Amino acid sequence: MPDQVRDTRTSLASKIRLSHEKMDKKGQEMSLEDVEGLEPSLETYATILAKNKPNPLGSGYIKLYLLAGMIFLCSTMNGFDSSLMGSINALPNYTNYFGLPKNGDASTGIIFAIFQVGQMCGALFVWMTDWYGRTWHIFFGCLGVCIGTIITALSTNLPMFIGGRFLLSFLTTCAHTAAPLYLVEISPATYRGTIAGAYNTFYNVGSILATSSVYACHLHLADNGDLDWRIPLWLQMVCPGMVCLFIKFFPESPRYLVANDQYEKAREIITRYHVNGDSTHPLVTLQMKEMLGTVQGVPKATWKDLFDLKVLVETRSSRYRLMLNVAFSWFGQFSGNNIISYYLPLMLDGIGITDTNMKLILNIVYSVIGWVFSVAGARLHDVVGRRKMLLGSTLGMTICLALVAAGAAGKVEYGNSAAATMSIVFIFVFGAIFATGYTPMQPIYPAEVVSNKMRAKAMGTFKLTAGAAGFLNTFVGPIALSSIGYWFYVFFVFWDAFEMGFMYFFFVETKGMTLEELDAIFETKNPRKASIEAKKLQRRIIKQGENEDAKV
Repeated sequence: MPDQVRDTRTSLASKIRLSHEKMDKKGQEMSLEDVEGLEPSLETYATILAKNKPNPLGSGYIKLYLLAGMIFLCSTMNGFDSSLMGSINALPNYTNYFGLPKNGDASTGIIFAIFQVGQMCGALFVWMTDWYGRTWHIFFGCLGVCIGTIITALSTNLPMFIGGRFLLSFLTTCAHTAAPLYLVEISPATYRGTIAGAYNTFYNVGSILATSSVYACHLHLADNGDLDWRIPLWLQMVCPGMVCLFIKFFPESPRYLVANDQYEKAREIITRYHVNGDSTHPLVTLQMKEMLGTVQGVPKATWKDLFDLKVLVETRSSRYRLMLNVAFSWFGQFSGNNIISYYLPLMLDGIGITDTNMKLILNIVYSVIGWVFSVAGARLHDVVGRRKMLLGSTLGMTICLALVAAGAAGKVEYGNSAAATMSIVFIFVFGAIFATGYTPMQPIYPAEVVSNKMRAKAMGTFKLTAGAAGFLNTFVGPIALSSIGYWFYVFFVFWDAFEMGFMYFFFVETKGMTLEELDAIFETKNPRKASIEAKKLQRRIIKQGENEDAKV
């Protein structure tokens, strides 16, 4: 175990024993006086939770769930667009209107890939969340999406349509980067994976809404000009419009408030949402100590600091954090998932499913499966842990892609219909595994692993990296599928195997730790090993507290 973690455990051992003695004497809970003498640390947090765990069904938590539910609508925007474009790309009215070939070409790739270009450009402005706050960035992003939707829905030519998609994606990024950042910072550590992780599950809700609307419009309006693809485009502004109406009624991120010297407001938010309004709960004092510790001795940020990227690489710790941020951002978009979600209709063509309605129905089924499994995955990340979930899901994805490639090869080389059916089955299995392990963590893990002062800029690198990976996938995808066919899946088999090895040796466990407690983990010589040892210590402390309760 790294020396720093061992030293921390030793220095706090007597204090932790003292807190347990006080709990035993009182017969039940810790008080503010008990926590005042303890230094902020993973051990202290675990000691408090062992006796004073807030009720997750209390009034404050219910308010937090409702608040989070509205923020989740920001996630529908990306899911809506990816499935919308994949679905309308299968509509003859759409392809004929813009003169696009049935099997896709460079123009098809540009229409899809321009969304990633807009994302990368929008990521350059994430720093603004440190200037005027997280909620304002969400508001302006959602407002801009509504404007971009109007342009695309009214497009009369391909350049106008592509331009509207660029604007839409640029402003989607504003909301889509600020929203998970906000949720990570306002959620309690114990349920951060569940609450913040559930955010990205609404990607699939957006997918379901898009594919369902396209299917219904095509079924009933296919003979009415271009209405079967224009109406779904208009529906893209519903969710961001709702967020625009309510977001400014929500509180700011407590960590943003602390960084801007608004300590009492931050304390009120922690009290209301983390401990159900109990201002005497020791977690309030502990978390305020942790947040204040990150800004003590640090000069207040100036305009120059907002543009200063040195914070991302100034120390060994920050460089390790940035490496994890960039790596998972790339993995989340370049693991074979984009090829399947964007080009599922073309893949179905390749194995003999050509009926448009059947393609749309299978797209809807794929999205529903993704949503169900991603919701389960969001909770499992707080139960099983990030590392085990990501390693297990990556292994499952590797196996599925190998079987998809084998099935596609059987169909292409030997005309085997059973092999084609197997390929489709494992496409859906792949989607379920990816949704369980990756979807909840895609915007959350990159935000968790960086420090408070890095977070806004690091979310910019997250979107830049994800956008670059998505651009490569979506632009090269149709060309690769038409040129090398199932060998493209074989490439991702080997790539996903590489990802699994990288995760095993470098990824840090973040489950159940406050964002400030992770600072100590990343300062150690081997953060991965330190995080695993720290989780073992945390489990022992909590289990000890539960055993003491059982004896009372």
